[in-house]
Amino acid sequence: MSDMTVSAEAVGEVRPVELSADVLDEQLIGQLVDRARASGLQLTGEGGLLQQLTKRVLESALEGEITDHLGYEKHDPAGAGSGNSRNGVRSKTVLTDVGPVEITVPRDRDGSFEPQIVKKRQRRLTGVDEMVLSLSARGLTHGDISAHLAEVYGASVSKQTISTITDTVMDGMAEWQNRPLDSVYPVIFIDCVHVKVRDGQVANRPIYVALAVTVDGTRDILGLWAGDGGEGAKYWLQVLTEIKNRGVEDVCMVVCDGLKGLPDSISAVWPQAVTQTCVVHLIRASFRYAGRQDWDKISRALKPVYTAPTAKAAEDRFLDFQEEWGAKYPAIVRLWENAWAEFVPFLQFDTEIRRVVCTTNAIESVNARIRKAVRARGHFPNEAAALKCVYLAVMSLDPTGQGRKRWTMRWKPALQAFDIAFDGRLSVGRR
Repeated sequence: MSDMTVSAEAVGEVRPVELSADVLDEQLIGQLVDRARASGLQLTGEGGLLQQLTKRVLESALEGEITDHLGYEKHDPAGAGSGNSRNGVRSKTVLTDVGPVEITVPRDRDGSFEPQIVKKRQRRLTGVDEMVLSLSARGLTHGDISAHLAEVYGASVSKQTISTITDTVMDGMAEWQNRPLDSVYPVIFIDCVHVKVRDGQVANRPIYVALAVTVDGTRDILGLWAGDGGEGAKYWLQVLTEIKNRGVEDVCMVVCDGLKGLPDSISAVWPQAVTQTCVVHLIRASFRYAGRQDWDKISRALKPVYTAPTAKAAEDRFLDFQEEWGAKYPAIVRLWENAWAEFVPFLQFDTEIRRVVCTTNAIESVNARIRKAVRARGHFPNEAAALKCVYLAVMSLDPTGQGRKRWTMRWKPALQAFDIAFDGRLSVGRR
């Protein structure tokens, strides 16, 4: 059995967005519901009223399609000698939003009839595919999705069929991954998440993620890249070069973690870009060298450093920290000294810019959704399966659009400050 999905155009032709009052007769609907209840017929579930109505609507639509194809109504004498005529029906079961529905599909004698509402060899309507993709994006395994459809809709859908449905996103993913980008971005946040891939043996593989803020204040995930081994500055150089080749000529700031060699990779691609190390990553890295009992004290001692009004004031506060903790934790002092050049850039800007670029929180929220989606899988059979799962998770980030509105409002004040601080470089992206 092969699977196809009905096209959006076909759905649009036979299912209007909003039915008018004269078509959607409320009195008739009420009578149908009353009769169903009186006869003990369930409204939902197997054999229920909704399934029967779905069957009648689909069969009526198919009958209308073959009438249009042949050019005459059923039993119309005008069809005699026309060269083609109806040739009975065949039965098939399609999976719909209300469960499996058995329908009869009309045929013609010369086999030229191509139904559109339920195409040949099609076994699912579009809503089912969308449901599978939505459940997959939320981290359910193929087995979980199959069990869910069986429990809720009484439909038997194999894990292989579900895999086939989710594979349909790969073409869209390739197009999305290679789409042209804006010429200028105020900020790009870069980070990676690790997933487990079975390649001979199960091993952690990094998925590189780049999230940009546009000149209009919207969020734009630029792409996803699967690397080998651990996260590395050399691979980041390839990723950033690819982003540049897709049209990004200038970036004001790139916010990242404290990966060694990453500032060099960034400056090699965009020499004017300011590299900013995430303060939260620095603090977390500091805790790795300290006893748990000292974490709160160290956090309070470091706060005057990253909240200092100027870079010089931050340096003075860091000397105070060094005097207090340097003897006990010299590794923490060395960590901050090595990262100092990439830590201090944000201190030259006003509070609006500081607030949004001192951490990678903007991309961490994306990473959290990705981790939630991949955690249920355990590990993936190959790189393509891992990327497909991550892509589905990314595409389902903001289904209502409310997150986009909040994000834009939060960035408006910062973008005004960016325009001033970076001397009109953002204006190129608004042309």
